[in-house]
Amino acid sequence: MTREIGYLEALNEALLAEMARDESIVLIGENIRGGFRPEAMGIEEAFGANRIIDMPISEAAMTGIATGQALAGGRPVVHFQVSSLIFPAFDQLVNQAAKLPLMLGGQGHIAATYLVMGCGASGGRAGQHSDSPHAYLVHAGIKSVAPATPGDAKGLLISALREPDPVAVFVPAVAGAIRGPVEAAADPIPLGQGVVRRAGGDVTIVAVGQMVADALDVAEALAGEGIEALVWDPRSLLPLDRDGLAAAVAATGRVVLFDDTARTCGIAAELAATIAERCHGSLKAPLRRVTRADVTLPYSAPLEAEVLPGRGHLEAAVREVVAWVPGSSSVPG
Repeated sequence: MTREIGYLEALNEALLAEMARDESIVLIGENIRGGFRPEAMGIEEAFGANRIIDMPISEAAMTGIATGQALAGGRPVVHFQVSSLIFPAFDQLVNQAAKLPLMLGGQGHIAATYLVMGCGASGGRAGQHSDSPHAYLVHAGIKSVAPATPGDAKGLLISALREPDPVAVFVPAVAGAIRGPVEAAADPIPLGQGVVRRAGGDVTIVAVGQMVADALDVAEALAGEGIEALVWDPRSLLPLDRDGLAAAVAATGRVVLFDDTARTCGIAAELAATIAERCHGSLKAPLRRVTRADVTLPYSAPLEAEVLPGRGHLEAAVREVVAWVPGSSSVPG
């Protein structure tokens, strides 16, 4: 049965279903008991206080505890209220959880899931609460997914909770406003499997996470001008569906990458490098990146809008790439 529900409700359904299936799953975080967080609703009532644990305000401590619990055979879910709160836990994430399974020669697994809430800007939260830190954990080798829809949020979280390795699930700051169809008995969505969100033959827009909805809106608007855009969503950033990416690029030969990580060493930069390596012969025009600027995000709303990737920036980039012809002196920037 398919219903339309909210993104956070979809996460909650995944947690409830998997915690019922596997008693080793425990939710750890700050302010997650007492009905404060929609994604944690009903867990204490269903499974008791030992399966949902409120921690003191120390992200490093709760992440380290989760690593130890995972090494002992548990499946902890670490809940970060805001994406920027992964930074105090970087030693535990990057230097311990990501490395210990290999350094132990496969004798131990860290089946931890990191539920990274509040990714991206959400109207004046300023520099320390507006990060999109996907690339940091991808660089560290932690499997990472960025679900764009409630259905993907549920399916990808189910997969993350069943993985033998650490997995970060990046949840957009605007998730509370996102609704969509979700199967009541959803199947897991495999990591490393992208999806075409919209067919088109003129240009491919590769949109990451919360940027997918804007990309679809822009594609529909441009269709009124006769520009048909294919929108491809990687869903999983590590592992990345490189074959799916190559197929989406080959379908049109023109590419715009739309992502809310920094331009330098961000997810779009990695996608661009992959396209350069695998799809050079398919390209009819230089690709274009529409990303967050390489600056600390300002508090001012007009300045925030200027440095974030937006619909206007995407529309302009698509028009430039579609209009480019071989031998042109202008190259999309």
